[in-house]
Amino acid sequence: MTLDPSLDAVALTRALCDIESVSGNEATIADAIEKFLEGCAHLTLTRDGNAIVARTQLGRVHRVVVAGHIDTVPVNENLPTRVEDGVIWGRGTVDMKAGLAVQLRLARDLVDPIHDVTWIWYDLEEVEATRNGLGRLSRNSPELLAGDFAILGEPSNAIIEGGCNGTMRVTVATRGIRAHSARSWMGENAIHAAHVVLDRLAAYAAETVTVDGLDYREGLNAVGIRGGIAGNVIPDACEVDINYRFAPSKTEADAKAVIERLFPEFDVTVVDSAAGARPGADSDLARDFIDAVGGTIAPKLGWTDVARFSEMGIPAVNYGPGDPALAHADDERVSETDIRACEAGLRTWLGGR
Repeated sequence: MTLDPSLDAVALTRALCDIESVSGNEATIADAIEKFLEGCAHLTLTRDGNAIVARTQLGRVHRVVVAGHIDTVPVNENLPTRVEDGVIWGRGTVDMKAGLAVQLRLARDLVDPIHDVTWIWYDLEEVEATRNGLGRLSRNSPELLAGDFAILGEPSNAIIEGGCNGTMRVTVATRGIRAHSARSWMGENAIHAAHVVLDRLAAYAAETVTVDGLDYREGLNAVGIRGGIAGNVIPDACEVDINYRFAPSKTEADAKAVIERLFPEFDVTVVDSAAGARPGADSDLARDFIDAVGGTIAPKLGWTDVARFSEMGIPAVNYGPGDPALAHADDERVSETDIRACEAGLRTWLGGR
């Protein structure tokens, strides 16, 4: 698969989306990105698995990292892409191949940026945090992630979204006594007992927490339930999967404590967890970037890898084309206007024009 180096960011968006790259199947798109960048004399290329890093080495005072993930959630009859009235429809258009396309176009074009730039395209973001390609890069080659400011091309309606909520997935287990369903009174139904968990979740009033002037809305929801042995057996075990989206002012330990306080009589097991990140808008580079692209900043309610940069002490924000409310949706779509706006904003700021 080859990406035409003459394509603009809009056409690159379609080309990237039409390369299916559901998490775990990113090799083809990684190969295409690497080939697209080969021969650019101003870039030093490094590949780690299916992650591609391209760096300028101009000796500038500051280094900016611009990153995005190349994987998507599963396709559901929404590829190949189509275009209608200036809108590109299809899996990955919003999350987040339009942002990748902007990165690719600018990585080739900006041969003399005012800051040194590290461009990163990485794999396995849409799965559990332990497999994340950016996390792997930070362990294998942390020097490649070094910088003074980072921008994630995650969808943000072409405005800046600061920080991100944290996310935690847990299972809450209920127990019972197994019995034949013809003599149900001899057992205790663990699935029936799960109503206590579900009732508490339904009644839970999630907080909105203000962090550095931005309002982060939390969420605590059941996202799955498992139980049952056979059609004629009273089940002795049931598990409810819960996802907690928590404000960046909370630590992962704080988040776990919130869940444990809500379900003190049940076993709570953390399955996956990632801390949030504060807005990251208080550095000189961040303020300069915010001013350059319109002066507006909003909170990022979903989790993104700004949190990884925050953990490394690098201020980071989200800035990308597309409505984040459409991420993962079957009617996922991005406007060409958003793509061009983000490209223009980054081109102007990094190019010093």
